[in-house]
Amino acid sequence: MRRFVFGLLSPLLAMSGASAATLDGASLSAAWGIPFTGILLSIAVFPLVAHRFWHHHFGKIAAAWALLLLVPFAFAFGAGAAFGLLVHAMLEEYAPFIILLASLYTVAGGICVRGNLHGSARVNTALLALGTALASVMGTTGAAMLLIRPLLRANDNRKHVVHVVVFFIFLVANAGGSLSPLGDPPLFLGFLNGVGFFWTTLHLVLPMLFICGILLALFYALDSYYWRTKEDTRSGFLDPTPDTRGFSIDGKVNFVLLAAVVALVLMSGVWKPGVAFSVFGAHVALQNIVRDAALAAVLVASLMLTPRSARAGNAFDWAPIQEVAKLFAAIFVTIAPVITILRAGEAGALASIAHAVSDANGKPIDLAYFWATGLLSSFLDNAPTYLVFFNLAGGDAQTLMTSGATTLAAISAGAVFMGANTYIGNAPNFMVKAIAESRGIRMPGFFGYMGWSCVVLLPLFAVSGWLFF
Repeated sequence: MRRFVFGLLSPLLAMSGASAATLDGASLSAAWGIPFTGILLSIAVFPLVAHRFWHHHFGKIAAAWALLLLVPFAFAFGAGAAFGLLVHAMLEEYAPFIILLASLYTVAGGICVRGNLHGSARVNTALLALGTALASVMGTTGAAMLLIRPLLRANDNRKHVVHVVVFFIFLVANAGGSLSPLGDPPLFLGFLNGVGFFWTTLHLVLPMLFICGILLALFYALDSYYWRTKEDTRSGFLDPTPDTRGFSIDGKVNFVLLAAVVALVLMSGVWKPGVAFSVFGAHVALQNIVRDAALAAVLVASLMLTPRSARAGNAFDWAPIQEVAKLFAAIFVTIAPVITILRAGEAGALASIAHAVSDANGKPIDLAYFWATGLLSSFLDNAPTYLVFFNLAGGDAQTLMTSGATTLAAISAGAVFMGANTYIGNAPNFMVKAIAESRGIRMPGFFGYMGWSCVVLLPLFAVSGWLFF
């Protein structure tokens, strides 16, 4: 049986590296982007029109879109090219992305903050500011999962809580993660493609402080208004979880493991032994293998060392990360030909996009990159959108970090900040919404949430785009 299977695969494996590597983006039709568009539209539309069907079958739908690319691709360019494309997407892009995300999700899910605060405007603003600061250290997913439950407990005696959760998504689940590759998936993809670890810290710190500072001030004013005029603050009303003086943290070992995650990501950016392995045409650097293996070990260590009471207190489960893993596997496969076409620039089938973000001389228009990346990130998920415009701008990290620094900053800012415009812009958005609804909060629907973002975020982005890009 082994010989039979190997006999079938060996010609394909032999062809994979050369066929995939020599594919010319200028020769590809824009039709090869249909599966990529299809999976992203499925993520946007199915939860709205067929929520139950999507909940039970999203993995099958994602796999169908991936096959809709790979099978025709194999017929058009050979089985080797299709297999090479799959291996490249999985090993070089998807595996490090999902391993980091899963390790942060697991480690953060093992830290349980016990106790209850009084949900006043000051306390709520302080919690949002803390989450915003933590997001660049432990990721928007990690910070959101760590603080959303304590924040909801602090406000469970209030009638008006929706605005608290909405601003939490704006700040903790999005803008706060703009200062490091750990913060948000788009920036980690940039890191995987050669962008320096602290590059985003230096180039996005001013836009981040501007946006987050104004959002925190707006939230404090709005929450103070609700507290003064809309809430029953008289003594004697029922509080489901009364305030407590004592606070405790279960699963403290995960703070050590979180530091290990940060150290491992830094290591892979600093340690460059120059050793790489070719796996069916995909090139995997030694430092990335070491990082991903160690991150997987950190994940296992968190599961083994965290007290069960900590994960039970957080109502920890695998459903959110499973959904992200399945959907992004299809996204990374289907985006591969789109990136190849974009790398061809004006010679490719997507030259119109290049023209929209460039002037008559072909130079990038930073403000156009900011808005184009941001608006598409709002509806098509910010991680793959970042990758599309990163490659449209040339795809060479060293050039973009130097002569193209303002363009790369515009792409990075657009992807991270505007992922907050809709529930589907960034993975933690829907997670936070689901947790809030499980606690009885009637969150706004897709378009209701967009009403908040249009009123609060879009004017702020217009000003920040004018100031910085």
